[in-house]
Order: sequence, then structure tokens, then C-alpha cells
Amino acid sequence: MTDVNQLITEHLDIWTSSTEKKSSAGRGSGGAISLYGIKKLRELILELAIRGKLSEQNTAEGTAAELLKEISTLKSKHGKVSSRRKLHKESNEEEILSFEIPSEWGSAPLGDVCEIVRGITFSGKDKHTSPRSGLVACLRTTNVQDQIETDDLIYVDSGFVKNQSQYLRRDDIVISMANSRALVGKVALFQGEIDETPSFGGFLAVIRPFLVLPAFMMCFLRAPSTREEMIAGASQTTNIANISLAKLEPLQLPIPPLAEQHRIVVKVDELMGLCDTLERQAEDNLKAHQTLVETCLATLTNSQNAEDLTQNWTRIEAHFDTLFTTEESLDSLWKATLKIAVRGDLMPQEPSNEPASELISDIWKTKEAMIAEGKLRKAKALTPIKEEEIPFPLKEGWLWVKLNDFIDVRDGTHDSPKDAIGSDTFPLVTSKNFKDGTIDFETARRISAQDHKEISKRSHVERDDILFSMIGGNLGNQVIVKTDQEFSVKNVALFKYYDKAKSLPDFVKLYMENLAVDLQKQASGGAQPFVSLGFLRNLLIAVPPANEQQRIVQKARSIEKIISSAKTELSKSVLTSRGLADTLTSRIH
Repeated sequence: MTDVNQLITEHLDIWTSSTEKKSSAGRGSGGAISLYGIKKLRELILELAIRGKLSEQNTAEGTAAELLKEISTLKSKHGKVSSRRKLHKESNEEEILSFEIPSEWGSAPLGDVCEIVRGITFSGKDKHTSPRSGLVACLRTTNVQDQIETDDLIYVDSGFVKNQSQYLRRDDIVISMANSRALVGKVALFQGEIDETPSFGGFLAVIRPFLVLPAFMMCFLRAPSTREEMIAGASQTTNIANISLAKLEPLQLPIPPLAEQHRIVVKVDELMGLCDTLERQAEDNLKAHQTLVETCLATLTNSQNAEDLTQNWTRIEAHFDTLFTTEESLDSLWKATLKIAVRGDLMPQEPSNEPASELISDIWKTKEAMIAEGKLRKAKALTPIKEEEIPFPLKEGWLWVKLNDFIDVRDGTHDSPKDAIGSDTFPLVTSKNFKDGTIDFETARRISAQDHKEISKRSHVERDDILFSMIGGNLGNQVIVKTDQEFSVKNVALFKYYDKAKSLPDFVKLYMENLAVDLQKQASGGAQPFVSLGFLRNLLIAVPPANEQQRIVQKARSIEKIISSAKTELSKSVLTSRGLADTLTSRIH
């Protein structure tokens, strides 16, 4: 028998240090990371529980064979005859457990030891959001989380409930029979939290065990091996996986004597409580670590001068390996770097630089010449810069201007040209085609040459232009064009240049990357946030001399390489940590 306590206590560092990016599936998915090691520990506890490795065997408690006879008698007495035999015969599957169990235990198909009831069916127009006479509360798949959640119940006519078994009972196990592949088969135990007895929808079913503890049944249904079997047997449509009764009822359930079920449930509760404690401690440590990082970086970004910055950076550098141990902390370091960079605080200024006012004067002369030659439309006048808008004091020789006075801010089409096929077609790029700082032309739609020509009249894309996402969840994402390939753009801003030698593309991209977080907060549109072309044109940009732009970019990119290298090493460490957690959980086999 695996020494569970030893397995847990001797490897606490692995369980608590192994992390992963948190999934976006289901509720409660907020936050950046989840504790992978503790998740694996919980899975290990469940697997040990259903294999008889959490408790000592006691022959005086009887055998599962005796319990199965009682279950059969009880089912017959109440007329609960499962359809499993017929379904199993049609599926032609063998009814065997995939792992060893103690000799005192037994096993049986789920349909032989449970009543399984499918939920009620109704159309979307029959749903109501508030209770009233004649309606019954109804659970949906979104109510099946770690526990049954009842904050957003719907209500339907009680006539949809065809028999009393479709009303929820205390200790019912609610299972999601139709859901995404990641969530199908999810279960929760109903503890009777709702005043009015609810029913449950057609994408759900309830499992009611006979003389098998619901809590033990929950261990079985939540164990990774069981979930894998359920998911593997689910049918799949475009977005939904379905578990049929024909696949659910033949699942082999390991069955200990009833007294041992009680002891296993107590032990699982005890160990899950330990996991809860470890999880809270680990999360508190992560929060404390992030607070420490943010405090240290605040001293960096609040540096008063280059000398102060150097001293603050030296202190951080001395503790780099302690501070920057997560991807989030490294991301915070890069954001701080951006903030310092666009203020000109990364290095001392060159006193011999030509002031930015002369640079801007030259840019405006070029802009006026382009307008006069018909190469550029005269844009709507920009709003004057107000003193209260200025976010930070400038270095000597720098100048505040509106973005459209520094670069040519345009946008792509907002129409939806038809798809086209053939050789005389062109990619239509949106922000969805941005991939790791480049453009993925393979995933872009193709449009006709005529549509491309029309779009290019106002939005002709050239090498070194910047594409900037104006809408959606990746608002602020951007790429610098590094190809001479012809293509059109849609729903993205297009940053071009009056004079590329005076408005360095890499500096513009760096400056806009620093603004991205604030832009997301200022965006309009709610679920589909966006910023307008006029909004972008009127953004303030602190313009340094051209030589300073180049020095800032070089210094910032050298720091970015250090951060990227640290992320690579961190990724290796995380994979090693997860591998150790996986290795420990594999010891039950």
C-alpha cells in the first residue's frame, strides 16, 4: 500500500511550487495562475481512494458481495430496474475494472447500483428569470460547479416535470451530460440549499446510489481515470460533447464494504482539507511575492533621476533570482521598463542631441508637402494639448505632441468584402492574424484584387508600418510589418510615417506598447471594447530627439532579451516541477 502521508508530506515543495496558467473554462477562472501541483495532489487522493489505498482492509466489516446483494434486493423492492442491460448488450463492451482493488471489494456497472434520471426538456422561449406561481426552479450546466451554485437559476412551467423523480433530492449527484469537452461529466453534490425544490434541465442528469455513499460515488466520478473514460466515450458535435446513458451506465464502479466507504470518505475529507490549507498558504505566498515585486518596481518607476534609477536597479538586480520567479513578475518588470523607457529614464541623455522641436518642425514641413502634392489628405484639426493632460515632466529637449502630428495614423476598412479564391487574390489581415509579433497570412481571409485596390487607396500597407488592434480582447496588440507582400487590413489602425528617419518605427511601437494597458481601460464598447481613429490621433506622445529614440529602443530591447531569457529558464523549471508532480501521482499504478 502506498504510504499516502509520506507521499504528501515529503514532497510539499513540489505540490505547492508547481504552477500553470489558469484555464478560462468554467466559472471561477479569474486570476493568472493555478497551483498545478495541488491539483495533481487532489487527483492523486481521489485515485488512491477508489483503489482502496487510503485505508486498511478489515475483514470483520464484511465484503462488497454482501452489499451488492442488499442493493439488488433494495432495487427490486422499489422497482428500480435499470435499462443498462439492454444498452450494454448493444454497446458490446466488457464490464471490467481497469485497475486492481482489494479482495474484499467488488465492482458493478454504475447502472446496477444507481438510479440515473435525465433532466426535463423545454425550449428557450419557456425560460423565465424570476419565480412566480406555476413555475419551478431549474438547474442548468452553469449551476454545476465544485458545488451546486444557485445564484442564477431559471424558472419553467412545472408542467415540464413529467414525474417526481425529476425533482432534485438531497444527496443527489448532478452530472453535466452535455457540455464542452473540458466540462462534460462534471459533477456536484446537491445538499438541499434551495428553499423550493428545483428540477434540472435536459443537459443534466442526477445519479442516486443505492447503499453506496454519495460522497464515495463523488470520489469515483471526479477521479481522473473516470473522467478520462467518460470523455473518451462522449460523442462530439462542433462545440458540445454528449455523454449518453449507454456510455454512463456500464461504467465500472469499485465498491468497498459500507463501513470502509465511510472511512474512505472521512480520510478524503481530511486530505482535501490539507490541500485547502496548502493552497491558501501557496496563494498567500504568491500574493505576498507579487506585492514585493510591485513595491520594488514602484521604486524603480518613481526614480527621480538617472543616478537614483541606477541605485534602485542595482538593488533589484542583486535580488533578481528571488524577485522574478514567475511569469507575472517578469511581465511586471517589462511593464516597468516600458514606463521608464518612454520617460527617457533608462540612461542619461546625450547633451549634444538636436532638440525634438526641430525634429517636429521638419516632420510638419514634410507633412504639409505631402498634403500639397496630394499624397496625403488634410486631417481634421487635432485638439490642443491641455496642461492637465500631460502625464509626466519631460526631459530637456523633448516635446509633447499629438500622435497624428508625429506619425500618420490611419485605419483599415470596416466593411466586409466577400471571400475570393484563385491566384489574383490578396490577404485581408485583422488582429486575429497577429501571432507572436508577426502576421500569420495563412489564417487570413482572401479578397479580390478589386476589393484590395479599393481598400489600399486609403490604407496602403508598406514595410515598417505598424498594425495596431483597435477592437476586441486583444486591443493594443501590434505588429511591425516586415514584408513587402501586398495585403489589406480591417479593423486595425495603420501607423505610417511622414519621415521614418525622425519617427523610428521601433520607438513608436515601444511607446504604444506602454499605453496598451491604459487604452484597454479607456476603451468604449463593453463586451467588445474599441478605440476610435480620432481617439488614437489625439493621443499624447513624448517625443525625444531622433538619436535618443534609437538609444531608448536599443536599451529597452536589451532588457527585453534578459526578461525573455529568464522566461525561457522559468518555463524549463516549471515543466520540471510539473513533471515531478506527474511522476509522484503515477506511483499509484
